[in-house]
Amino acid sequence: MTCDRRVLRRPLLVGLIPAVWTVVLGLWGLSRQNSVWRDEAATWQVARRSTGDIVRMLEHVDVVHSLYYLCMHGLFAGLGPSTTVLRLPSVLAIAAAAACVALIGHRLAGAYVGLGAGLVLGLLPAVQFYLQEGRPYALVAAGSAVSTLLLVNALRGRARKRTWAAYACAVLVCGWLNWLALLILPAHLITLLWSRAPRGVRVRWAVAAGAATAGVLPLALFSLDQSGQVSWVPPLTWHMMIGPAILLAIGGLGGLLGRRTGTAPGTGMGTAERTGVAGRTDRTGRADRTDLAGPPDLANRAGRPGPAGTVEPPGPVTGSPSLAAVGLPLLAVPQLGLIGLSLVKPLFVDRYILFSLLGLALLIGALIGRAVDEVARRSQPAARCVLPVLVAVALVALLPQSLAKRSPASRVDDVLAAAERTRQLKHDGDGVLFIPAARRDTWLVTPDAFTGTRDIALAETPEESGTLKGVEASPARVRAAMLAQRRILLVTDATGVARPTRGRRDRTKAEVLATHFTLVSDERIRGRRVAVYERLSPAGGR
Repeated sequence: MTCDRRVLRRPLLVGLIPAVWTVVLGLWGLSRQNSVWRDEAATWQVARRSTGDIVRMLEHVDVVHSLYYLCMHGLFAGLGPSTTVLRLPSVLAIAAAAACVALIGHRLAGAYVGLGAGLVLGLLPAVQFYLQEGRPYALVAAGSAVSTLLLVNALRGRARKRTWAAYACAVLVCGWLNWLALLILPAHLITLLWSRAPRGVRVRWAVAAGAATAGVLPLALFSLDQSGQVSWVPPLTWHMMIGPAILLAIGGLGGLLGRRTGTAPGTGMGTAERTGVAGRTDRTGRADRTDLAGPPDLANRAGRPGPAGTVEPPGPVTGSPSLAAVGLPLLAVPQLGLIGLSLVKPLFVDRYILFSLLGLALLIGALIGRAVDEVARRSQPAARCVLPVLVAVALVALLPQSLAKRSPASRVDDVLAAAERTRQLKHDGDGVLFIPAARRDTWLVTPDAFTGTRDIALAETPEESGTLKGVEASPARVRAAMLAQRRILLVTDATGVARPTRGRRDRTKAEVLATHFTLVSDERIRGRRVAVYERLSPAGGR
């Protein structure tokens, strides 16, 4: 397969091809062998609650994901809970992001750069992970891509009031999905300054950015009261910065080499495209100048009639950014910004800034464009094969990682596997314990697997208490309830996943099991442990 000239001259196809490619990658192994891990279990069990119960919960926990939970509640209510419904929004979101990245690359450096960037995005290992994740990070990436595309359009002289209104809405939605997405605003500010955007553009951007920030600020302030939710994030270390350093090095190389890829801002064509398109002549021997005009929007706006009805190519657009001016800040600023925030409070988790990889994809697209240009100088037919060959090589090279990320072992545990084993081991009347209480998600996601059993530590259900895991009884009451049971099922973390037992309640559970019960079955299933304990007879008590 080669890059057909007709594709290169149609921006719609340049965006559509990466979108379809990403959907195919996303649907491949989407169920992960019917597994759901603990983070996705939170989405699943919250989405199944009523709207009122969700709002009540958000007052105590996870308000930062409020918009996402409400959207997933609507999907689960309309389509029913399943791994497909859980993950399909992320697949479609990354597909939309890939289309936007492709259009940005096409408009700034040519169709080969755009196609390369859009196709690469879905292949990035971190993106492949969250491409099939029932959490909001892919949706944030999509919104960030849309806002960046709108900014590029504005910088290329296509701004209207509705453009800035759409920009503000895109950033606002991103912020309500995760307020750390506001780190995209300083990245866009650097793009504006780097591109020497006119004062009017800078003012309109400031108004739109300010409106979006004002809309997200209440959520950010309210979520500070729930900051204990991220207490598990470890302090920043030098080792944690190796990954960002590698990404920035790759991005810097792409930005450096990408400066020599394509033509002056506004033409939207690289060397290979100019050679393959503009090199054609009509029957009279005259060059077909209309193809030189680049994207139709620029030809219509900036082109002017030439001799014999031809259209002269438009000149550079004032304030039009280079690919590096868009890609490098988009990659670097969120990474460096989150590192800076983590010096104050540990927050450095790569998924919070997944959208920064949009910049990496653009810069890798620039490297691909450079490779195409170099080959085009020697052979135009060979140049059209460069992109498909590079994508095929990358797909094969990343195949082991791609397969690994689509297996249950790619996540720390599997809620559904533990629930299914519980279904097989339970007896009517059994008591059930969860250590820690957060492992109650096994029951909350698949309550039918626990039919006939009783959660002996639970005092208030998650819905009643407005929490994710419910409220458990006092240690004394838990102890009494345990001693009244003949048989107890324990669902906990497997060795290597489990953290040291904290809290009096969990210590009481472990102590009573060790002292008054004997272990009759102990199985480890995909990061979780399901154990069966039976009460010691009075004569055998210790």
